[in-house]
Amino acid sequence: KVVCKGALLALGGDSGNPVYDFFIGRELNPRTGKTFDWKEFCELRPGLIGWMVLNIGCAMKQYELLGYVTYPMIFINLFQGIYVWDALYQERAILTTMDITTDGFGWMLCFGDLAWVPFSYSLQARYIVENDSSDQMSTAVLAGIFTLNFVGYYIFRSANSQKDAFRRDPNSEEVAHLKTITTKTGRKLLVSGWWGLARKINYTGDWLMGLAWCSCTGHGCIVTYFYSIYFFILLVHRAYRDNHACAHKYGDDWPRYKAHVPYVFVPGVI
Repeated sequence: KVVCKGALLALGGDSGNPVYDFFIGRELNPRTGKTFDWKEFCELRPGLIGWMVLNIGCAMKQYELLGYVTYPMIFINLFQGIYVWDALYQERAILTTMDITTDGFGWMLCFGDLAWVPFSYSLQARYIVENDSSDQMSTAVLAGIFTLNFVGYYIFRSANSQKDAFRRDPNSEEVAHLKTITTKTGRKLLVSGWWGLARKINYTGDWLMGLAWCSCTGHGCIVTYFYSIYFFILLVHRAYRDNHACAHKYGDDWPRYKAHVPYVFVPGVI
């Protein structure tokens, strides 16, 4: 293994299997100089911006073919454009996510950031270019898709902002009113607000947005729903990984926390 002297190392990338460690990544935050963090850069810049460039290109191609841009194409560019803008505008919030704090910068994140995100996440826009789904969508259906996306966005952004504010300063006026339990590690865990509803409530909002994006393609092709299917599996797996890590980190306090917040994704359901 070759890493820079003094580099922070990811625990998951030290299995002893060179193929697995290359995939997961050993170094946590590889940098050039003191400030340029390659992992954070790749998480936010080339893949997300490239995704938007491809979407806009699809809209332009549809206009070239049809002489106008359809509502589904407008929705895709609007919904996903807001999602990307949010990620860039709320950049500091990424510093407390699993990708940054836990996962090494290996092949998995590198390929995901630079290739998987722009070329698979733009699938809906690419499909709509030559498969106009407008005839399948009444005004009510379009309104439903619009509402689904922004309900998801509201949950996603509100929950993540609350979590980020709490992690930065748990005594700030913004989050001081929230109930917590104190663990033996000295850290506090939220058991009210958004995070009292479900342990991964932000994942629920994120997935609802993805379902809205896929719904813009109508019901003519299951492939365009790949994102929502793949993302569901990804989020469930991440929730499982996080639960395992927290059980190890907090010990007996973790079951106590789960007794306060028993649901993972949907309050009262699961």
